[in-house]
Amino acid sequence: MANIRLVTEIPGPRSRALLERKERVVPRALSVHVPVVIDRAEGALITDVDGNTFIDLAGGVGCLNVGHSNPEVVRAIQEAAARFTHTDFSVVPYESYIQLAEELSRRAPGSFPKKVAFFNSGAEAVENAVKIARKYTGRKAIIAMEGAFHGRTNLTMALTSKVRPYKEGFGPFAPEIYRVPFPYVYRWPGRPSPAEVARQAAEALERAFLTVVSPQETAAVILEPIQGEGGFVVPPAEYLPMVQAICRRYGVLLIVDEIQTGYGRTGRFFASEHFGIEPDLITVGKSIAAGMPLSGVIGRAEIMDSPEDSTIGGTYPGNPVACAAALAVLREMDRLGLVERARVIGDRIRQRFEAMAARSPLVGEVRGLGAMMAMELVRDRETREPATEETAELLRRCIRRGVIALRAGIYGNVVRILAPLVITDDQLDEALTVMEEELLALS
Repeated sequence: MANIRLVTEIPGPRSRALLERKERVVPRALSVHVPVVIDRAEGALITDVDGNTFIDLAGGVGCLNVGHSNPEVVRAIQEAAARFTHTDFSVVPYESYIQLAEELSRRAPGSFPKKVAFFNSGAEAVENAVKIARKYTGRKAIIAMEGAFHGRTNLTMALTSKVRPYKEGFGPFAPEIYRVPFPYVYRWPGRPSPAEVARQAAEALERAFLTVVSPQETAAVILEPIQGEGGFVVPPAEYLPMVQAICRRYGVLLIVDEIQTGYGRTGRFFASEHFGIEPDLITVGKSIAAGMPLSGVIGRAEIMDSPEDSTIGGTYPGNPVACAAALAVLREMDRLGLVERARVIGDRIRQRFEAMAARSPLVGEVRGLGAMMAMELVRDRETREPATEETAELLRRCIRRGVIALRAGIYGNVVRILAPLVITDDQLDEALTVMEEELLALS
């Protein structure tokens, strides 16, 4: 049975009318990827105001691992809102915040004692992780990676690598941010083996302590275990343990941004687990509360306790309704076995993407872990010239046929999949068939 149902052209008349209203009152910077207006959603399906139903492979940019309108999450939100909607946890605390901190402390890698603080957005979590790292170490410098994305606030723009659209025209940026290469094997100069790329990238970090910034002045290295906006770049297995060893040698903290990679996306609850590392601080967000505004920093207890009273926090962080949603998310992930399901989804996507690569010269590489899968499109497999316009056109064609997907990468030429982990096999197959047909039509 088909899941996609298109009853009008895309966009339909009601969506067009609403988008015209949007243009009059919403800044143009807030452009939309899918030119329709949602009416309702369930699981991995979105229905717009004209009655068209789409298969969603974007998942609210990775926020909906338990699916749209998950009934248990909705129930938890309703019940929490009926009791109270806000106090500010630092004024009058509530159990859901404490319970969620206990759950995440238990699930995070590392046998050491941990503590957790909650915030509103991923960028806020990153900002606070940096604040905590600086306070604990008494050092100021932060080393980030080429290709990284950590947010759009002033500090997180400084940490973010991609210039357009995130940084151009918005400086000056926060100081004491330094950058080293991330082991992007597909585009590494000279095309050495993955193990050699890992060695060279780790060597670049070591060299940065000689040529860029003193390790005695460096508070932390921050990285994504798999780069998200950077193009779903999976580092060689050896790299992250090397980075952790370097950090420990110099007393530098390791902050791992798991905002997109966490919550089962890669087939482990945290992507860090694939690489056997134990970060000092982990940032979480996106799927933590199924789209409700919530994020967090999980860290070693002694590091998390280093800031004095009232130096972290805010009015809204750890909102009780969002915390209730987050607890329901964890229950649903366990009940539905979504971490294991991510592996099955990932295998299915990989098989389909590799079949597309065998048929289309546009596919340069298929990569990912678990359900965090992508394919990089190129105009020439030898030169690896990015197929940026072709990628945008592929996604436009998919939308017109009822499939929502996103792109990523420093060149905007990577098709990335962040489908809800509750997507059914037939929904996934239907969406990927549409994508394959449109890819072959472009090839």
